[in-house]
Amino acid sequence: MNLGFKNSGGNKKSSSFWGMFLLLVLFFGYLIWFNQSNRTIETINLSDFIEQVDKGNVSSIVAKGNHVQGEFNNSVGIGKGAEIKQVKKFEVIVIPSDSFWQKVMDKKFQIKVLPPETGQALSWVFMFLTFILPILLIGLFIYFSKQGGQSSGGNKIFNIGKSRARFFSPNEIKLKFKDVAGVEEAKEDLKDIVDFLKNPEKFKKIGAKIPRGVLLTGAPGNGKTMLAKAVAGEANCPFFSVSGSDFMEVFVGVGASRVRDLFAQARKHAPCIIFVDEIDAVGRHRGAGIGGGNDEREQTLNQLLSEMDGFATEPGEVIVLAATNRVDVLDKALLRPGRFDRKVEVPYPDLVSRERILSIHAKNIKLGDDVDLQKVARGTVGFSGADLANLINEAALIASKKNKELADMDDFEIARDKIMVGAERKSLTRTADEILRTAYHEAGHTIAKVLVSKFGSLHKVTILARGPAAGITWSLPEGDGALRSQAQMLGEIMVLLAGRVAEEVVYGVENRTSGASSDFNYATSIAWEMVSIYGMSDLGPVSYVAAEEHNKKISEATSQKIDEQVSKIINNSFEQIKKVIIENRAKLDILAKTLVEKETLMAKEVYQILGIEEPKDLAEKSFVKKQLDDKNEESESSPEKVDDEEHS
Repeated sequence: MNLGFKNSGGNKKSSSFWGMFLLLVLFFGYLIWFNQSNRTIETINLSDFIEQVDKGNVSSIVAKGNHVQGEFNNSVGIGKGAEIKQVKKFEVIVIPSDSFWQKVMDKKFQIKVLPPETGQALSWVFMFLTFILPILLIGLFIYFSKQGGQSSGGNKIFNIGKSRARFFSPNEIKLKFKDVAGVEEAKEDLKDIVDFLKNPEKFKKIGAKIPRGVLLTGAPGNGKTMLAKAVAGEANCPFFSVSGSDFMEVFVGVGASRVRDLFAQARKHAPCIIFVDEIDAVGRHRGAGIGGGNDEREQTLNQLLSEMDGFATEPGEVIVLAATNRVDVLDKALLRPGRFDRKVEVPYPDLVSRERILSIHAKNIKLGDDVDLQKVARGTVGFSGADLANLINEAALIASKKNKELADMDDFEIARDKIMVGAERKSLTRTADEILRTAYHEAGHTIAKVLVSKFGSLHKVTILARGPAAGITWSLPEGDGALRSQAQMLGEIMVLLAGRVAEEVVYGVENRTSGASSDFNYATSIAWEMVSIYGMSDLGPVSYVAAEEHNKKISEATSQKIDEQVSKIINNSFEQIKKVIIENRAKLDILAKTLVEKETLMAKEVYQILGIEEPKDLAEKSFVKKQLDDKNEESESSPEKVDDEEHS
């Protein structure tokens, strides 16, 4: 079985195989053409030939001894009665005589005479092309097809039912758990698998059964594939890697055959790991559609179910790891105990993990002294490991474009803004009044953040247009925001509404603009969650979302009460922040004018302009700072290595 090893010799053999295959196709095409062309040559009698010569109907002839081939000027009827045939090309056996050839010569049509030896040689060539060469070509084709089957996996025309899994021997996988930053809970769940593969007798002695399969779930880019390789690296065992789509083929039954072949090979290398990436490609609910492709997928899934835990399944230390971000579409039979016994969630990295991931990917980047990866980590909530790697690379690219030798904090700020919001729209044309309105809008958000919201800290404010936003006010959360209080959510709503409030205070109600639409959407969403999910309203601690999940429809009267409570929260917040903005109108004016002048202000500058003492960074006075410091000390004591092409 070909397991995908790199083999330059195999590539040459497979190229020769396809060359021979093409030659064989061309040759048989030639034979078909030759047969069709010769079919039009009719054998006629000598008397008919002489008759047509006398009539002057002969265009040309080729004479080889007493064998003559030729062509009439036009198709003529040869024969008598019902046996008449229309003949254009003909052949005839003649009796050589001087009078015959004299008659032919007198007609003065094209005559070509070949010696009898030439005809004999041509007959041998024809025999070779017709009988001997096909046998040689077919023999060579069979030989090269066998060679191709032993070489490159992509050219196995006779091994289409063989598995396409890539095989990694134990010494090929250098990745360990320490090379995967974050996802500590997931690594803890997978350590049982590693322990079993290293020492299965310990489990068998007490009668424990290790899970047959482990399903890694989570959003793309969070390191599911990397974790699977780390398990193989820790266990120091063979590793088969295959994608769910590799089982599928247009031919019915091929997928099931590939599954059988994969597990057969895995049992020969037991204890080992089979990793199936994107298993949802083959493991979707059965009976969801009709058609040949669907039948093929279901046959493949049935075979996979049987191999993992079926009636004829042979016991063996073969662990199946699978990854998907669509666990909701998987067939229930695949998720039952005995198949995928354990589900391991690979979540987005938390604050501590993000800081660690950034430090790993930043090892190959020359950073300036002002780069604070902890601050970058705090501003990248919801980033996956792949997103963080991309952030580091974007910052390096931006620094390169500016011909810098080091990537500084400004480059990281631009990179993060670009990824989260979009590229700066330098070509956007705005009037002076639009710029000033945007400045007042963002100044309103900033005043509310500084004076009202006590959760998270102001990071910066800018009126530079990016993506769909004309300006942005950035905040840094204290942690990952796993829990939010009612006061925190009300503060967020007031900050969101403060932009429109500032516009109304300065320009009047009649001069409202559309710039606050996205703020309203987000504020309304928070208020709706407070009422419908978290029970933070006069309606009491009731979750109306849970009622809908149990197919209990909410009545129109209840929906109206929910809408009333949402409006109440929004309107009360609007009035509260309006009062704050009016009382601090002078601060609003100076901040807006400075924004027009400088376009971007960092938090320190904002506090200086407003004459307010800058509060101590929230992270400095929380347990988060200690967690980050402990993690950094741990990494310094045990240096880690990571594959540049992988990321957690």
